Amino acid sequence: MLTGRESLCRLIGKRRRFLPNFQSILSSPIQSSLNLLSDKNGSLAETECSKGEAEVSSSGLVTCPVCGNKVGGEDYTINSHLDGCLSRRTKRKLTQRTLLELNFGSSQSKLQISSGDSKQLLSRDLSKNHCDYEENVTCGFSEISPSGQKDRDQCGQLPHTESVIQIDLASSTENPISDGRANIVVEFPALSTDNEESHMDDTVDKISERPIDTFIVGRKFSDEKDVNLGASIYLLTDPDNIKDPNAIKVISASSACSKVLGYLPRELAQYLSPLIEKYCLSFEGYVTAVPQCSVDAVPIQIASHKSIFNGEKRCDGFDVFKHLWQKALQVAEFAKNRPPHTPKYQQNFCLLLKEVLTSSPHLFKEDEKKLVESFTSLSEDAQRLFVRLYTRKGPWFRLSTIMYPEICDPQQAAKELSATGYLYLFEDTNKLNDDDMKDLLSLLTVSELRDIFCTLKKKCNQGSRKHNLVASLLSCYKDGSCPVLPHRILERTEICIRTSSEAESLFWRAERLFFLNGEQDLSAFLLVDLGIVKYPTYNCIISEQIFLNKSDLLAYEEAIEVAQIMDQSLDENNCELVLRCIMIADSRISSSPKKLIDSVTPESMVTFLSCFSASWVYSKVILLGISFLEREHRILSWLRYNDAIHLLRQLLNCFTCDTRRGYWTVRLSVDLEHIGCPNESLSVAEAGLLDPWIRAGSRMALQRRVLRLGKPPRRWKTPSFSESLKRKIIEVNIQGRPLNCETGRKSRFYGEDGEQCGVEQLALQYYATEGGGWHGVHTESGIWMTIFGLLMWDILFSDVPNVFRTRFQTAPLDVETDHFYLARKSLIESHLQKVHDGLAEEIFITSWELHMGTACRGVNWDRHSLSDLRAAVSCVGGPCLASLCRHLAQDYRSWSRGMPDLLLWRFHGDYKGEAKLVEVKGPRDQLSEQQRAWLLLLIDCGFNAEVCKVSPARSSP
Repeated sequence: MLTGRESLCRLIGKRRRFLPNFQSILSSPIQSSLNLLSDKNGSLAETECSKGEAEVSSSGLVTCPVCGNKVGGEDYTINSHLDGCLSRRTKRKLTQRTLLELNFGSSQSKLQISSGDSKQLLSRDLSKNHCDYEENVTCGFSEISPSGQKDRDQCGQLPHTESVIQIDLASSTENPISDGRANIVVEFPALSTDNEESHMDDTVDKISERPIDTFIVGRKFSDEKDVNLGASIYLLTDPDNIKDPNAIKVISASSACSKVLGYLPRELAQYLSPLIEKYCLSFEGYVTAVPQCSVDAVPIQIASHKSIFNGEKRCDGFDVFKHLWQKALQVAEFAKNRPPHTPKYQQNFCLLLKEVLTSSPHLFKEDEKKLVESFTSLSEDAQRLFVRLYTRKGPWFRLSTIMYPEICDPQQAAKELSATGYLYLFEDTNKLNDDDMKDLLSLLTVSELRDIFCTLKKKCNQGSRKHNLVASLLSCYKDGSCPVLPHRILERTEICIRTSSEAESLFWRAERLFFLNGEQDLSAFLLVDLGIVKYPTYNCIISEQIFLNKSDLLAYEEAIEVAQIMDQSLDENNCELVLRCIMIADSRISSSPKKLIDSVTPESMVTFLSCFSASWVYSKVILLGISFLEREHRILSWLRYNDAIHLLRQLLNCFTCDTRRGYWTVRLSVDLEHIGCPNESLSVAEAGLLDPWIRAGSRMALQRRVLRLGKPPRRWKTPSFSESLKRKIIEVNIQGRPLNCETGRKSRFYGEDGEQCGVEQLALQYYATEGGGWHGVHTESGIWMTIFGLLMWDILFSDVPNVFRTRFQTAPLDVETDHFYLARKSLIESHLQKVHDGLAEEIFITSWELHMGTACRGVNWDRHSLSDLRAAVSCVGGPCLASLCRHLAQDYRSWSRGMPDLLLWRFHGDYKGEAKLVEVKGPRDQLSEQQRAWLLLLIDCGFNAEVCKVSPARSSP
């Protein structure tokens, strides 16, 4: 894979179906100092690459066995295309269709509350005042009411100039109304001190007789699909329910066979279930409204008329009873304005739009705001249909095949969406372009495509597979021999629909502003609702806007479009378009004001937000372009190296405060040497050693280049760092029976048990037996990232302004920047002193128990057991751990990769132990500069580190 390709793919995320600036990107003149594509008029010109492709006739095209696309028949073209196809890694994502069909909500254990627990329960929940009462609510990032804000400020919990939001997605099993949303401070009238005091003198009977308005949910599991207005019902617990032991069934009282109508909402059932079982309450009620769709939630009203207290308010268990009842009332009151019949994906989408419009209204024009705000005024069916289509691949869909159980009338919903500008209907065959024709043809089945061929009396000369049939028909349409093709398609598909480009662009922007990355989308909500992912708890303290104005955002969006075009062009082996994207990125960076490009000093509070600028995106495009140009030197000689050198100089000149400067400088020095400029290559390497932003392995690589290139007569003085590069690292040599000795393949050996294994497993076996009884794991950086995340959990999620901006973060935004350590220096040093003094194991165990299963950057809960991690932490020791964590905190980006392969430990007695880190190398492997830098750093930190070299055993004569 080309260098920088994976990083660019993560930045792009899910590819957009519509690129608003696509035509202008392709056609606008480029003011670039590079001359890769443009002629004197600034239009596309032929390159050697494009000439070679133009000369390939249709008969010289071959089909790629990996992707099925047609490529030129020349050896180089085929090999380059296959390299890209075989090295391309695609991450399979959960499909929206699969997720949306599931039943959401994390299962909760049966609520068991005894009278002996009442004091603890009351001290935790009932004694809270206005200043410290926090409740999980489903309204997400709603604004705090003025009165609530005033109370909070008086208690000294929130500064007046910043908005603070408590995120608590991980506590859905502990908080009754948790819906996987933000935990924010809200003042509930029903829970105020006055209201609580006013009910202290009520008897249990008076309390329990109060009616509760709620809903019947889970209608698809019901025995009776039809309900009548005013129909009598009663409740029955369902303790054998596998998904929820607190489940409560709603039974039809008017039916002779007591048919199940559905269930109570999970949030309410978890409080009513113990009231029914422990306090013998019985609930009856009636249907208050009948929904239009049979699977929608049914509004009901229920009340209880029986309890075991018989009017005594101070008997044993009354406080627990009262707590449960108040919680049930609170849940029911909160759910009045949020009926459960709304599917979760619809609620989440509306929540996303509301939050973005609330937090970033300055980034939308008035007409854009109106279009987004009008979404909530659409009918339920229209909202659901749009979200369904928006999250599917598409772009075109046959309306006749759209069938969802929660959408009663898809045809009417489509018409409503079309009238409001959210959908485009394929009814007019005169408004289609070639791309639309290709997508519409793909909707047809093979039999329908063949039917069209028969109707048109044409023969397909390319085969009978679907893509061949589509290509043949599309070719006929383009050459004008088949103008009636759109009518023939419409006859078979009937009405086809797709989301409009305007709506698609707006909602893509809203999604990007909400998640702040391309890797997350609406499925993040669903994964939380399903309990698959649990996010940590932290405060969002926001005092700075990421995008100060609309122009900054539009420039950022256009840069991502250029990145996507380049990524797609690499897939299609379109050299011209790749080169054009490189030139566009170079032009944009050259013309940007230096203050917007140049990262500011590390002390600045917004340094880490520079990754949301257009210049940052273009720098990634250029880095990938450099790798592309360096690869293309195989056919374009030294010219491409000159272009790569120009781009590297451009990056180094523009981004003067950036940790990526190390790689750029090394590549510049290497490329200069490739074109025969050793003196200039040496000068670049020497200048790079004076750059404080060049660190770790990149710095060591430059030092080696200076020593190699700076021999007399170029340089007579030996650099001061030469002695440090000569430092010896302990080496251990072991032999094994090789399974393969082929160059380019990973070495395989027979282990001591006769099974096949890699060099790392062979080394583990050696250290466990002949090497001294060591226990250990092959983990590289993984185990250390887990140890760092758990030891530094409270530091990672401490209250620092602007580093937490969404509820779906697994780390602060500044974790890979210098700002992370500088903003938390006192906290980090105080915490690391405890680690140094021997409290590391205690901190680690506490963090593990409190946060088990919660997503955190670098932490892998499944790969290592707690016992192994405890043993490693104990044997490594406090001083070494503190030093390692300090380096990671100061420069996580540079030191989070390249650690030794093996972590070994062994105990001497019950409490003392030692640890060893080993880098394993096969017969043809060499230490990389990053690995060597790590080993030397670990030795300086006090670790026992060494290199284990595995070689084939010598055959006996």
